[in-house]
Amino acid sequence: MVTERTDQRREAGQRTRDGLLAAAQELLAQRGQEGVSLREITDRAGANVSAVSYHFGSLKALCDSAIENALERYLDAQIDEVASLGTASGVEDVAAAFAGPMMRALAVGGRDLAVMRTVARVGIDPPEGWGRLTAKFQQSRRDVVRHLSAKIPGVDEREWNFRIRCAAGLLNWLVLAPIGTELADEPPEQIERWLVPVLAGALRGSPNAG
Repeated sequence: MVTERTDQRREAGQRTRDGLLAAAQELLAQRGQEGVSLREITDRAGANVSAVSYHFGSLKALCDSAIENALERYLDAQIDEVASLGTASGVEDVAAAFAGPMMRALAVGGRDLAVMRTVARVGIDPPEGWGRLTAKFQQSRRDVVRHLSAKIPGVDEREWNFRIRCAAGLLNWLVLAPIGTELADEPPEQIERWLVPVLAGALRGSPNAG
């Protein structure tokens, strides 16, 4: 009986923690870290202010955790998408995999889109602690380069990094700009049909490559 009550308290605590993270991500997506208050987050999560201190220690620590959680989810999804590509995949296939998590979020909306908007804001204005996920950023880029370099020879590492960062920057801008809201009203197939060729162009660099 004691073990059961302990498990229930642990599960309730995890639900509260997850709710605070979700609320923080939604508000961060709308306004950025400077525009978010502790009371707004707890009201949205249906939690007490003291829960933030208990689970995270401070508002800043909660926001940092929410940002890191959003970034890690995004990178893991992107890495998985690119890893699923076969050796015969073309530039458009790589572009579709690279943009897959963002396109799905635009199509689905809700928390998924809030996570992507948090990622986009972070990409434009990186916070302290960005380096914690450096290895995953590097893995994502390496995987993209591995697929593309076979199709587009003669591009050095600096230029690949530039092209990939341009493609990522385009996605970040898109999800925050008014055009992203318009795009979210389109069916998933239309989002992919419009967006993938644009990203493929950024990755390809030359109209005659790949």
